[in-house]
Amino acid sequence: MEPVRAKVCGLTRAEDALAAERLGAWAVGFVFAPSKRRVAPEQAAAIGARLGPFVTRVGVFVDAPPDEVLAVARTARLGAVQLHGSEPPEWAEALRRHLPVIKAVRLSGPPDPALLAYPADALLADGPRPGSGEAYDWGWLEPLADHPRLIVAGGLSPERLPELFARLCPYAVDVSSGVESAPGVKDEARLRAFLQWVRRGCG
Repeated sequence: MEPVRAKVCGLTRAEDALAAERLGAWAVGFVFAPSKRRVAPEQAAAIGARLGPFVTRVGVFVDAPPDEVLAVARTARLGAVQLHGSEPPEWAEALRRHLPVIKAVRLSGPPDPALLAYPADALLADGPRPGSGEAYDWGWLEPLADHPRLIVAGGLSPERLPELFARLCPYAVDVSSGVESAPGVKDEARLRAFLQWVRRGCG
């Protein structure tokens, strides 16, 4: 069975990034859009420099033009970018010439299956208010379930992960507020519990 991968997003502190790596995260996320967890590209670069080479640094952007995304990616030394707005397909195509692209979709109901054709390396399903920790009906994921690299985010926590895995085995899961003690501050015990469930997988 394929392993489920985990990204820990909304990082603002090096100690949290190091804990995520130590506990088994495959990727870490830095938010460059308006958010309580927003960081400067230089701050992300400094945190990322503390990590080993096998953890992907992902930048989260909302409706930023490709040239702006690439400039931040160079400064922050990103390995992938996550588009969380209404970016047209041609923006994703331009970015994919340089970096892998994750397209995030905010769900307020079952999505249009046409999203499966969006030119991205992975598709991320999130709740209607990303970063809020609000849960949504996982039945809404059904139109996207056949995507080979579906990442599930939105309202995830150590407590809810077993329920998700009982219904769906995604390519990856993405967590932020569900392992925090405050916005941008990760709780190591909750992070450990979350990543332990990820390692157990969907079996």
